[in-house]
Amino acid sequence: MLNIVAIMGRLVADPELRTTANGTNVCSFRIACDRNFVSQGQDRQADFIDIVVWRQAADFVCKYFQKGSMIAVDGALQSRNYKDKQGNSRTAVEVVANHISFAGPSKKPGGQAVDDGGEAPPKDYREPAPAYSQGSADDFAVIDDNDDLPF
Repeated sequence: MLNIVAIMGRLVADPELRTTANGTNVCSFRIACDRNFVSQGQDRQADFIDIVVWRQAADFVCKYFQKGSMIAVDGALQSRNYKDKQGNSRTAVEVVANHISFAGPSKKPGGQAVDDGGEAPPKDYREPAPAYSQGSADDFAVIDDNDDLPF
């Protein structure tokens, strides 16, 4: 089965951080995502998508994003059933995020925009060394290019 969602939009409100009974952080928020098609003579429509983020990513979202921030999310679509306060059965459809990225300029505390170019890696991050296999000169063949090409 395939269940992949990639979406970019603006937060409709500040993200909400909660902690489960066993101490796991979970953040939920809603983003507005403009539709690509606009009917002639009408305003552009937007879809409002609920997003759920768990653990360290939940802390990340609550620390660096607020209402109006542009965000890129990839994850999986999930539906769940629950009963509301009046006892009615409801269904919620939401994206459970795997990765969160900045998708626009962030703001300094004074309100001035800063284009950070995307999510920065942690300070202690080191690019992994490329894995090259060991070989010998015998692994190569000389191609005689005096005639036509062999292909």
